[in-house]
Amino acid sequence: MSALPGSYEGTAVTGLDSSPVDSTPETVAALPPLTAQNEGEAREIIARYPEPRSALLPMLHLVQSVQGYVSPEGTGFCARILGLTKAEVGAVATFYTMYKRHPTGRHLVSVCTNTLCAVLGGQAIYDAVAEDLGVGHDQTTADGSLTLEHAECLAACDYAPVVTVDYEFYDQQDVESARELVAALRRGEKPAPTRGAPLTDFCGISRQLAGFSQHADAAAERAAIDGPSAGEPTLIGVRLAAERGESAPPMDEAQQAATPEPTPEPAIAGGGTPAAKAGDATVAAAGNPAEKAGAAQVHTDAPEPAGRQPAERGSDGTDTPPTRNPGASGQGTSVEREA
Repeated sequence: MSALPGSYEGTAVTGLDSSPVDSTPETVAALPPLTAQNEGEAREIIARYPEPRSALLPMLHLVQSVQGYVSPEGTGFCARILGLTKAEVGAVATFYTMYKRHPTGRHLVSVCTNTLCAVLGGQAIYDAVAEDLGVGHDQTTADGSLTLEHAECLAACDYAPVVTVDYEFYDQQDVESARELVAALRRGEKPAPTRGAPLTDFCGISRQLAGFSQHADAAAERAAIDGPSAGEPTLIGVRLAAERGESAPPMDEAQQAATPEPTPEPAIAGGGTPAAKAGDATVAAAGNPAEKAGAAQVHTDAPEPAGRQPAERGSDGTDTPPTRNPGASGQGTSVEREA
C-alpha cells in the first residue's frame, strides 16, 4: 500500500505522522491554557531525570492531558522549559504515534489490524466501526466523542482480535461486540475493560502516562491498581508448566562466575580503536566529496554538530535559538556573525 506523505493513510502505514499540526484559530482559541500549575508539574517531571531533556516524553503526555493533543502552544511550552528548539520537540512529537497532532475525542479507540488480529477479524472490526462512526484513521467524530485509529500491534496476540480504548484492553472482540462497545462510548457509558484499570478518558490516561494520578482519590487509585491484569490465555502456559513439573533450568553460581565481563575495545598500533581505524579507512576510500563528507559525519571521532546544542535556559522556545557556535547557515547573534 502506498500513500502520500502526511496523509491519514500514510500515518497508518508508516507509523510516522508528517501531517501539519492543527493550529487553526478556532481550535487554538478553544484549548484550555497551560497554567502555572502545569509548569510546576513539568518541573516535577524534570526533577526525576539526570538530564532535563530526558523529561520530554512525559511532558508531552502532560500537554495532552490538558489540551487533548500536542498543540503549537504545547510544543513551545516544552521547548521553553527544557531549553530545546521547537524543531527538536516537534521531531519527537511526530515520531511517536501516541502523541496526537489534532484534537482527540473524549476516548481514543484503537483497533489492531496487524497480522494475527487481522487474520482473526481485526480488519473487519476496523471497517465496521469506521463505517458506523463515519471516520477513518486518526479522525474524530463530529460530536467529539471518539477518535479512531489503526493500531499496528497492541502486544496481546493471545487475546486477538483486540481493541483498546484509551489504552485499556477489550479482548477477543468480534464485529458486533466492537460495534456495541463504541455505541456505548458514544452514549457516555464506560464499559469495563476485559482486564486492567477502569476506563477514564484520553486526557486522564495521558496524565497517568505523564506520571501523575488521574484518579480523584486514593480509593479510586487503589481500585485501578488492583484491577485484573492477566487473563486465561496468558496463564495457560504457566499452568501447564506447573502441572508437568517443568521449569527453566537455573543458572548456577559456577556458570555466573564463568560469564566473562565485557572488555573495552582495544587500541591498535598507530593509535585509535578498530572502530576509529575503520572510520578512517571509510573516509579515505570515499569516491567523491559528498561521500567523504558523509563518512566524516558518522566517524566515531566526529564532534556533535553545533546546531544540535540546546538553547540557553530561559529561552522562550524559539524555532532556532542562538548558539555560541553558529553553523554554516549563519545563525547566531549579530555579534557572533560579525566576529
